Amino acid sequence: MNRILPNIGLLCMIAGGHAHAAPPRNPDAYVAQQELPDLSDKAPKKVAVADFTFPDDLEVTVWATTPMFFNPTNMDTDAAGRIYVAEGVNYRHHENRRPGGDRIMVLEDTDGDGTADKSICFVQEPALVAPLGVSVFDNKIVVAQPPSIIVYTDVDRDLKFDPAIDTREEILTGANARNHDHSLHATTAGPDGKWYFNQGNCGALLSNRDGFTLRLGGSYYNSGAGNPQWFNDPTEYAGKPSDDGKIWLSGAVGRMNPDGSSIEIMAHGMRNSYEHCHSSFGDLFQNDNDDRVSCRNTWLMEGGFLGYFSKDGKRSWSSDKRPDQDIPTAHWRQEDPGTIPSGDVYGSGSPTGIAFYENGALPEKYAGSLFSCEARQRVIFSYQPTLGKGAAMDLGEHSELLSSKDNVLFRPSDVMVGADGAIYVSDWFDSGVGGHKDVDESMSGTIYRIAPRGFKPVIPELGDDPLENGAKMLTSPATHVRNTGFELLKAAGKDALPILEELLKNEDRWIRARAVWLLPLIGSEGTEICRGRLTHSDPEQRLLAFRALRNAGADVLEIARVLVTDPSPAVRREIAVSLRSFPAKSKQELVVKLFSQLDNADDRTYLEACGLAAEGMEPEVWKSLVQSAAQEPLEWSEEFARITWRLQPEAAVPALIDRVHSRKLSASARRLAFDTLAFIATKDAVMTIADFANGSNKSLAKQARWWLFNRGLDEWESYGIRQLLKQRGIYDPDKITLRGIVTPEQPKTSNLPPATEIAAMEGDPARGKIQSARCMMCHRFEGNGVPFGPDLTGWVKDQGAEEFINALVVPSQSIAHGYEATRLHLNNGLQIDGIVRSIGDPIMIESMSGLTQLVPKNRIKRTEKRIFKSLMLSAEQLGLTPQDIADLAAYLRTL
Repeated sequence: MNRILPNIGLLCMIAGGHAHAAPPRNPDAYVAQQELPDLSDKAPKKVAVADFTFPDDLEVTVWATTPMFFNPTNMDTDAAGRIYVAEGVNYRHHENRRPGGDRIMVLEDTDGDGTADKSICFVQEPALVAPLGVSVFDNKIVVAQPPSIIVYTDVDRDLKFDPAIDTREEILTGANARNHDHSLHATTAGPDGKWYFNQGNCGALLSNRDGFTLRLGGSYYNSGAGNPQWFNDPTEYAGKPSDDGKIWLSGAVGRMNPDGSSIEIMAHGMRNSYEHCHSSFGDLFQNDNDDRVSCRNTWLMEGGFLGYFSKDGKRSWSSDKRPDQDIPTAHWRQEDPGTIPSGDVYGSGSPTGIAFYENGALPEKYAGSLFSCEARQRVIFSYQPTLGKGAAMDLGEHSELLSSKDNVLFRPSDVMVGADGAIYVSDWFDSGVGGHKDVDESMSGTIYRIAPRGFKPVIPELGDDPLENGAKMLTSPATHVRNTGFELLKAAGKDALPILEELLKNEDRWIRARAVWLLPLIGSEGTEICRGRLTHSDPEQRLLAFRALRNAGADVLEIARVLVTDPSPAVRREIAVSLRSFPAKSKQELVVKLFSQLDNADDRTYLEACGLAAEGMEPEVWKSLVQSAAQEPLEWSEEFARITWRLQPEAAVPALIDRVHSRKLSASARRLAFDTLAFIATKDAVMTIADFANGSNKSLAKQARWWLFNRGLDEWESYGIRQLLKQRGIYDPDKITLRGIVTPEQPKTSNLPPATEIAAMEGDPARGKIQSARCMMCHRFEGNGVPFGPDLTGWVKDQGAEEFINALVVPSQSIAHGYEATRLHLNNGLQIDGIVRSIGDPIMIESMSGLTQLVPKNRIKRTEKRIFKSLMLSAEQLGLTPQDIADLAAYLRTL
């Protein structure tokens, strides 16, 4: 018998409905809350507080746990301190575990003792399938559920969705893919009053009520474990402009009005940013997943390209990895013009929720902290971003707010600042992470509270005066509570001015910043006060004032003419990105001035901001700069060489050819000129590169051959590169010899004991190190091996021995993204199993042991994509005994 869940006494009615339409009124369209499977033999579990490591001045307590909710994917708070939780019970291969759909739960600590004691189901409906985002904007509950962003308005504010009273609307729709981790994530509110949405690299063909279409192409995902539902094919619109005339790639962060109108892309080209967050100064932060050892936390510059795909969306980073590049550099295209700095790249992982803490219950030293969940490494990273000497926000070194390194069941899914000023962390609770699966059948989850020792929660009480309520909520530690206060004060207009003037005197810099955003939105007096701050002695205040005025619709060009020579690179950077949408004629002089003030060739953020401002008029800008510089090609400054690299003007080709051939310049200067020629790609530029392919400069010859293969057989083919390669004996498709490589079929059943049994065996690390030689033909660890499969350094420590043993015994059960196999059937009957690195002609495919082959397309009879078969041999195929496996796990755990 199924059991009725304790602490949940309300039936949860659900609505059907479709985009931009009111829900149907047919009672048959609604079903009662569905009970879960029988969990009588699966008691809820949680990680003990004693298993955590955290700062001495803080304490960790359990705020809520299963069965008050299950499998938490995301959470948010309201002004009363209630926490809304999105559940993922129907995650991937468990999609039908709860037929009535997943739920949004509301948890409450009614007696203020620091522990939730009440659990209510706000909404449940079949359309909710492991939603990855829930956001609370007053009485609007916003859920990220592909293909749509759903807004439930709790009209009567009774904490449960009733379709007869409340409303349901889909303000944005067209996101791939339902029940996939790389799709829609949580919607957040910025200090500007706009809503920001986040889409992973599954691609999206988004549309809103205005009929605006946003194309986020570039994904090569089209399926996955658990049979996620796909709504369109992102490869069909990769490289095609959206209705704003721009080419955008998935993943991306977008901005819109709360009703879904006026969509803008803030940054794009991520892999899968699980969440983003803001500071009150308007700085935007994200974390981002990887294919290989390259997870990152990043400050996002407006308009920035993050580099996971090529700019046309048709090639992954691995296709474009150049000789001698390390993986993080290649992964985020850090040597490609038009890409922003990658931020803190910390290695392998699975980043999830992220939050920015400003004011609240924690000691003052934590103000201005960025907290980022890392589920694989079982840690909450902490940063203290600052405005550095250059144009970017500097994240600095990361530390740890919370970690559970020895308990492999702690998998933090979200972190947030509560209305009481404490930090809350939700734990998904599972023995593994990645591969789009869950193992814990109890569906357990826990929310932990991080606060000063002996903390007693206090939630500000609200009254009937909208102005007083607005002021209280604007000072709240919780991001979306502040948004409600913002809206109340904005609606009050000039009547809010005295309150804002008082808030500008607040000793807390974050609270003062929140007031600045409202000044130009409430009338002329507020606008003048904000304009006065453009001359503030603190560059961060000038930057904030400009952002606030621009957000309110001020004349950007007028302000830009004043701030274009501001002493702060960060202020000038913000001027540069604000000019992106202006016509060339109105901004060219400003853009030239901005470029001319680049005083550090390594300030890639400033360079990229200017490059974004110059898009569409690069030749004219470079011509003005080179004339004013009046330098001979061999006398270019490092800064001017970098500017040329970013602008890529054809007129620079003769000078670049002189520079790449010069013996007077350093090797790095010649290499930069060489790379610049490759990105300009005129016939003269390409032929110069070709001349180096068989030259005496071994370093440039290696690079030249790579460029000729990578571009010469498609984008540069019109220059006769294919014939040139053939003539010089570098690549002849008629003479190339191909090897058939087929991964042996894995046994359907294993004669080995269960993973739990092997994991319980005593392992010998010394013997395991000897056994590890079998893994080195496809994996790297301790700096050795072939980087074909995932790097095993830290893998067992992060995922646990049982997950490792499962992957070794049944490799095809869970295949990581980026390692899906393709099978090429050749005309001569041979087959090649491997990972496709490039889809041009020839196709580049990498097989076991890192063997890479170039396969001419006319040799291919048929292609099987994503054959859902691991390219790794199983433990039995490798001849490993249970003891060998235990020894190997014991050794890898030490890495």
